[in-house]
Amino acid sequence: MEKQQFTITVFTENYSGLMSRVVSVFSRRHINIESLTTSQSSQPDIHRFTIVVQVTEEMVRKLVAQLEKQVDVLKAFYYTSEEVVYQEIALYKVPTHVFSNSENVEHLIRKHNARVLVIEPEFIVLEKTGHEHETTAFFHELEKIGIYEFVRSGRVAIVKPMERLNRYLQELEIEQTNT
Repeated sequence: MEKQQFTITVFTENYSGLMSRVVSVFSRRHINIESLTTSQSSQPDIHRFTIVVQVTEEMVRKLVAQLEKQVDVLKAFYYTSEEVVYQEIALYKVPTHVFSNSENVEHLIRKHNARVLVIEPEFIVLEKTGHEHETTAFFHELEKIGIYEFVRSGRVAIVKPMERLNRYLQELEIEQTNT
């Protein structure tokens, strides 16, 4: 089987120490996590991990099954890149002097649909949202004129299929009322 990129969503209760248990599932299998983002989910009191990995489909199935065995993990799902809508955010700190008398920087910002967040005497902070290759391309162009700092978030993703967690929780509720 060929390796491909998968986005795994893990829904959990929000307890301390859970992050290390989730990450250990990947570490034990020597699988590199390419991106990891955590946040609240659309359900109250349920936390969401969004994890990007490059593995075979067989391996991602095993990972999801192992994740679901963890205490406090409610449910885990995996998706191909075609099944999710995703973005990343990147921030760039560039020297203020590169902006003085330079239309090139203005054109660069417009070309990459970036925006200026902060202007300070020594530096300017720019923001770019997009896919990894887009934020990296902007970084490489800024490297040519000077850059102090660069940081990129992990993937933030919404799945195209309706959220399976809601259906799963409804099924659990029905099971509990029937017993």
